[in-house]
Amino acid sequence: MKILILAPYPRKQAPSQRFRFEQYLEALDKNGIDYDYEPFIDEKTWKILHKPGKFVQKALGIINAFFRRLILILNLKPYSFVFIHREASHIGPPVFEWMIAKVFKKKMIYDFDDAIWLPNYSEHNKAFNKLKYYSKVKSIMGWSHKVSAGNAYLADFAKNFNQDVRVNPTTIDTVNYHNQIKDQDTGKVVIGWTGTLTTIKYLYAILPVIEELEKNYDFTFRVIANENPQFNLKSFSFKKWEKATEIEDLLSFNVGVMPLEEDQWAKGKCGFKALQYMSLGIPALVSPVGVNTDIVEHSKNGYICESTTDWFLYLEKLINEKQMRQTLGVNARKTIEEQFSVNSNTNNFLSLFD
Repeated sequence: MKILILAPYPRKQAPSQRFRFEQYLEALDKNGIDYDYEPFIDEKTWKILHKPGKFVQKALGIINAFFRRLILILNLKPYSFVFIHREASHIGPPVFEWMIAKVFKKKMIYDFDDAIWLPNYSEHNKAFNKLKYYSKVKSIMGWSHKVSAGNAYLADFAKNFNQDVRVNPTTIDTVNYHNQIKDQDTGKVVIGWTGTLTTIKYLYAILPVIEELEKNYDFTFRVIANENPQFNLKSFSFKKWEKATEIEDLLSFNVGVMPLEEDQWAKGKCGFKALQYMSLGIPALVSPVGVNTDIVEHSKNGYICESTTDWFLYLEKLINEKQMRQTLGVNARKTIEEQFSVNSNTNNFLSLFD
């Protein structure tokens, strides 16, 4: 068996790719499944894609990507399956997916981990937004042999267009990567959040809580992201996200937060922030939206915060109680190992290629 893997970005760069399928490439090798991995955009374009300006360079990178993708699609004979993560091309209608399924009659496995049929884009790439064709997701699902969805909400949506839909959760490699445990016996407590510019909007809901806590407690509120949101808070600390120091930076947290709003986009999220915190023995505080309530068991491995009052009370509790942070963290790690780890989900992932 040989598989062609089509992804938007270069290997080992984008979180969605790293934690959706790249972690299972070794399992493919061990099970005698050969594969070719082909990103849409190259390294050069990736490095500037989410930076302001550089419109001409971005456009040329996308045009070049289309030509490379077309040549690849015209040479599909060796492959039993074509695994597509999110989309075969960044912009435009699903021409490549149509060719794969309808012209070359290849079995397409479609994988997605967000409500990507809804518009969502960074301010830096507004010019490309009108070319995105968000509605193509429905067509791709309908043409696919199987659909791999990140959670039950996404799977329910996919079932409107495809009869063979599998829930394939976003998982953590607890052996080779997230393989350390937070030592809660530290000095100043760090309340942390990690994410990107497109999701930082959710943090605004708890900024008043952080400001109120600052009046009585000395702690650090650390944000790890691709850009500095420059919050006007006494406790605020920014660390630019870097893959090389990702685990070390996360381990600086004593508590991890994941506030969300009750909207369609948030319901489709796969709880990735909470998974990362918990895999390192860091208790997570989350909003009761989407898959968060499946990952976090209230008062056992973290806290579910339904109101501003909840956010204040549980953050205050964890600032003051080191032993509670430790206990929740141990339970959190156990939850990830048993339910959301690469080890626990490998057979489920491999079943996509039965």
